[in-house]
This record gives sequence, C-alpha cells and structure tokens, in this order.
Amino acid sequence: MIETALYDPSCRRCPRLASFRDEVKAEHPDYWCRPVAAFGDAAPRILVVGLAPGLHGANRSGRPFTGDYAGILLYETLHALGIGSQPQSVAADDPLRLTGLRITNAVKCLPPANKPTPDEIRRCNAFLAAELAAHASARVLVALGRIAHDAVLAALAIRRGGVPFGHGAEHHLENGRVLLDSYHCSRYNTNTRRLTVQMFHDVLARAVALAAR
Repeated sequence: MIETALYDPSCRRCPRLASFRDEVKAEHPDYWCRPVAAFGDAAPRILVVGLAPGLHGANRSGRPFTGDYAGILLYETLHALGIGSQPQSVAADDPLRLTGLRITNAVKCLPPANKPTPDEIRRCNAFLAAELAAHASARVLVALGRIAHDAVLAALAIRRGGVPFGHGAEHHLENGRVLLDSYHCSRYNTNTRRLTVQMFHDVLARAVALAAR
C-alpha cells in the first residue's frame, strides 16, 4: 500500500523521538506510539501538512489529528466544506472518508512538548518529499504553521527567503503548485483568538476553490 512506501512504521532515525515514544508506550501500552502515516484520498487534489502527532491525539490513535482538539476543528471544517464524510475523526478504523484531500505531518513521530528539533525536522523531511512526489495530483498544499510551511519548501527544494509564512498567504510555486498558509488549528491558537473558526474555514475554502480549477 502507498503508506508503507512513504513512511517507515518502525523508524528510529531520531534517537530522542524514539526514546520518548518508548517512554510514552510504557506509560500508555494501548497507544499507537509509532510514526503516523498520512490519511485521506489516495489521489488528492489538496494535501494538508501539520506539525507532528499530538501526545493524546495521533500518537494515541495512529491517525493524523485524531483524538485531540486540533482535530476537532480540522475535521469539522472539512465536513462543512463537503470533503469529510463525517464531522469527527474518532479512531483510525472509523468510517470517516476524505474526498480529494489527504493529511500528513512534517514530523511523523511525537516530539516532547510538541517541539521537534531542527535536526529531527530535517531527518523526517525525506518522507514528506516522497509524499509530495508520489501525490503529484495535489496541486494545493496547505501548511498548518511555520514549521510545516518550511518543511514543505525544504521537501520541494525551494529556498525559504522568497516564500515567507503568513496566515492566509498564497504562494504560487514554480512547480505549478500553490502553497496556502494557516496558523495551526491548536487549542492555544484558538483560545488566544490568534486563529478563529472563520479564519481557518476561509483558508480551507480557498484551498477547495483552487483545487477545483
């Protein structure tokens, strides 16, 4: 299957992340605690790139943005836009389906305090590059946060200098793709009103409009 070609479920190339996963697994034996594969349409028009699995979210469930607050806003928005078959992602084996959209992360493993190091981001970037190459149908890339934005550019071998991150920014890349930026849909960003439901909806609605062209 395509997931096994684009990520390694037993990857331990980042010692700190591998050790942290082991610690969490010892405390929560029923958690996934492995690299998390992408989820969604196998031939997407839109690829959403997040930061990394959350401790009690994707790291627990094994599906991106599933089990934590960020996933609530993301999947409710996708459902409202007609992309998600249901408004909630409950578990990796629930019947949720995404149409024309796929979700992945810049870093596939849970980082301590949700903060991967620059070296860890670089080590994992080959997987994102492989995803972007395999899913050439994804003409619209949505980066949730600056780290995801920078990871997409690195994966496409594009210099960051001329493509600055900014919420709502729309970057037309040389390869014909469009990169859209959004603040991450984290609880912190929404609680502080840095990101509102409407702001997030507007970015994803724009992605849908661009993908339909």
